[in-house]
Amino acid sequence: MFCFAGFELDPQRADLRGPDGVAIRLRPKTFEMLRLFAANAGRVFSKQELMEAVWPNVHVGEDSLFQCIREIRTAIGDDRRQVIKLVSGRGYLMAVDVSVVPDGRAATTDTALPARVERSQPASAELVAEPASSRWLVFGMRGPAAVAAVAGLCAIIGLAVAAPVFRPGLIFKRTPPVIAVLPITAASGDPASAAMAAEITTRLTDGLAKIENIRVLAPPSDAARPEQASAPSTQPAFIVRGELQRSPQSLTLLARVINTATSEVQSVATVSVDINEPDVQLQQSRLVAGVGHPLALRLNELLEAGESSAATGGVPTGSARVVIEQAVASINQTTRERFGMAQTMLQNALAAEPDNVDLGVALAALQMRGIQMAWYGPDEAITAEARASASLERALRVKPNSIPVLETYCRFLSATNHFVESLVTCARALSFDPWNGLALYLVGLGQIHLGRFEDALATFVQADRFDTPQVSRWTWLLGAGYANMLMGRPDDAVPWLQRSIAITAASGRSHMDLAAAYQQMGRIEEAKAAVQEGLKLRPGTTGLNVGPPMKNTSPVFVEAADRMIKLMVAAGLPER
Repeated sequence: MFCFAGFELDPQRADLRGPDGVAIRLRPKTFEMLRLFAANAGRVFSKQELMEAVWPNVHVGEDSLFQCIREIRTAIGDDRRQVIKLVSGRGYLMAVDVSVVPDGRAATTDTALPARVERSQPASAELVAEPASSRWLVFGMRGPAAVAAVAGLCAIIGLAVAAPVFRPGLIFKRTPPVIAVLPITAASGDPASAAMAAEITTRLTDGLAKIENIRVLAPPSDAARPEQASAPSTQPAFIVRGELQRSPQSLTLLARVINTATSEVQSVATVSVDINEPDVQLQQSRLVAGVGHPLALRLNELLEAGESSAATGGVPTGSARVVIEQAVASINQTTRERFGMAQTMLQNALAAEPDNVDLGVALAALQMRGIQMAWYGPDEAITAEARASASLERALRVKPNSIPVLETYCRFLSATNHFVESLVTCARALSFDPWNGLALYLVGLGQIHLGRFEDALATFVQADRFDTPQVSRWTWLLGAGYANMLMGRPDDAVPWLQRSIAITAASGRSHMDLAAAYQQMGRIEEAKAAVQEGLKLRPGTTGLNVGPPMKNTSPVFVEAADRMIKLMVAAGLPER
């Protein structure tokens, strides 16, 4: 907690409170700038430094900077400009004393980690721990949903960890294309819709700016004066246009990516949310993610197509694409029967096209799900793991920046209990698609096994706020329920687990987790029924084999998982 002039600024929850304890709402970029000043009180920041820190990889005019300064001064009542001072010819500084006070909630939650830096402090392994004063550097998301996931130092670590398969020459050999984001228009024209469209424009721009291999031109703000607006020095390769539509039942966002050279529409994305949803921030998050995720995937596909030759497997086309799309649905919303069908379908397609990288990656992803769900025998699992490893190493050499390849490699590392490495690889996937809920789920899974339950819960909650791709929704719902149970919060766990089971029963493990929650709550009959349902889906399950492999896991996780297994046994799960 940063305390100054009677105000309390909590970076963990993106929360600013006045001397009276009342929360003061700030836009994300304004909060980022205030957090930067508070963490570096007395230091003079030039305008260029502020713009590069608060809008990394985004070209904005000075008007955006001036607007944030005005909003900060208004929020803290700095009418006389004695807190945020202008140093003539040099820049701005916070000119009051700032004390750093330990926050009990922050000490236990510890979730406001920047998207560009993975901070991992597990009991069994260490990654990188950045000082608190550097946390402003990279992430524009707010609140406890901020995710410890993406790029920055983590990308550097990732290149070191993955040296055998990531070739730097392939990763950074071209100038990033420029994407221009035009202001989202409000079809209805009413002030509320216009305000919503402006906020969505900002969020979409910020999200796209996190993508590693593109540059983003931000639209000028309404307050921009001609002499302040910065003209882009580079012709954009693509333009993003969007329209927000309002109906009595829903808000709908339509966005297009247009190739400026040909005027061809490269991608169209549409998403709707319930207009009666009381959480406006959730509405905005899901609207932006609902178009941002498919646009990021399409941009990645277009760039990968430009980097890959036909001989090494560019973008999948024709029958291969159809097979992959059908298999992906089975991977994410899976049952044992669908798993078998998808595996046969992919194996047949790969037999016809043995050099198709994309088919090999899709099969590897499916095999990893089979290993995680314990649907292979011991010998089959060893064979499947070896084949998946070979396929993925080849794919990474061919397509080191491909989102599907990175997702699958992250899944592989998670399924084989290489959790630190999985965090690195998922971070890289998120550096190309910051709205990727599946990658976030795998980040959360790694955090769970490393004993960082609060971080994991925040990651799963963030994935749920994005809700993309929806086919993976059951995974982060299950993860949130599991994380709550590991922390001994059965009342919080039950709704998450029930929502996950309503989408797919998966392997039956989710029913076992639900049984543990009911047992701890004293709902004994419901606990017994949940165990029996789980045994129908996963016959032969006992207290000895219900838990995941413990290789490379934290002692904190081992202890918590053991408590859950004892609850399952008490609810009727055979001990042996």
